[in-house]
Amino acid sequence: MGAGGGGGVDQHTLMVRRRVAAGVAVVLLIVIVLVINGCLKSQNQESLKEYNHQVGTLAQESDTQVSSPLFAALTSAASKSALDVEVQIDQLRIQAQRIAERAEHLSVPGAMADAQRNLLLMLHFRVEGMAKVAALLPTALGGQNPQAIERIAGAMEIFLASDVIYSQRVVPLIQQELAANGIHELSTASSRFLPNLGWLETNTVQARITGQASGSSQSNQNVTGNHGSALVSVAVGTTTLAAEPTINHISGGSSPTFTATVENSGEFPQTNVKTDVTVTVENSGEFPEANVKADITVTAGGKQYKASHAINKTEPGKKVNVEIPVSGIPLGVAAKVEVNIEAVPGENDLENNKATYLAIFSQ
Repeated sequence: MGAGGGGGVDQHTLMVRRRVAAGVAVVLLIVIVLVINGCLKSQNQESLKEYNHQVGTLAQESDTQVSSPLFAALTSAASKSALDVEVQIDQLRIQAQRIAERAEHLSVPGAMADAQRNLLLMLHFRVEGMAKVAALLPTALGGQNPQAIERIAGAMEIFLASDVIYSQRVVPLIQQELAANGIHELSTASSRFLPNLGWLETNTVQARITGQASGSSQSNQNVTGNHGSALVSVAVGTTTLAAEPTINHISGGSSPTFTATVENSGEFPQTNVKTDVTVTVENSGEFPEANVKADITVTAGGKQYKASHAINKTEPGKKVNVEIPVSGIPLGVAAKVEVNIEAVPGENDLENNKATYLAIFSQ
């Protein structure tokens, strides 16, 4: 009886021990799973952070090692040997290509696949733009073909497109994935390859590269006193357009009416001022101005849509509203809206006569 009773106690103890061991094993398994998950999460976060860092590094190198020396070389081209400038631009093209190739070999987390596609598109756009500028520059500097300057200005639109892709696609996609994985307050480096929108204007490009301004007539040099117009703002309906890099979403269909505000900044009246698209004109000078011409060009889907209107007369310090419809603009695609107030006789400062906006038109 004693032996039997002792055997029963031992069996019970054994069962208790087994249950305790099983419980400990379950706890250990849970701990191991949590540790592994934590390590995997930490590893994933580190890979996302590293990708964000590498993208920012490449973007900033593109700005500092390609863009900055490129536009410095272009603006000083007139005072240097044409051959030296051509060699420098070609070397910068090669550097842009190297940066794009490095981007192709980044270690990309799966969550960053969309950001990577847009990053490569952005960098390849910059390589393409560099190749076009390098090919056109010898002709532009040699004065052999007046269209070369115009084509260089057109190539600058590729750089603008790369800036938009980076700011509107690459950065937001990276930030979206960082936040989704619990990474907050970690910024992505900005990038802006095109220094300013003046490089999109043929006359400005010619003046900066060759040192020879165009567009003002010789007769203007004989006009005394302060003459001029200044573009203040542009609107469609009740929406005032914001300057780049903002993309303006404009509803109302493919035939919008633009309104621009132009200021007469001179001391004399101007008549027959030509304006394209819907324009609001303000004469901010002391005298009326006549023959003020404003031009608006919309580039979308690889085509240009233009309209213009002549303002009969502008008075100093007063505003004139001019409405100019533009028809046939494609919907749902990126567009560039250019507004220009043509120079009046005697006007020398043309920097405030124009503006460029990015827009997408919809119903």
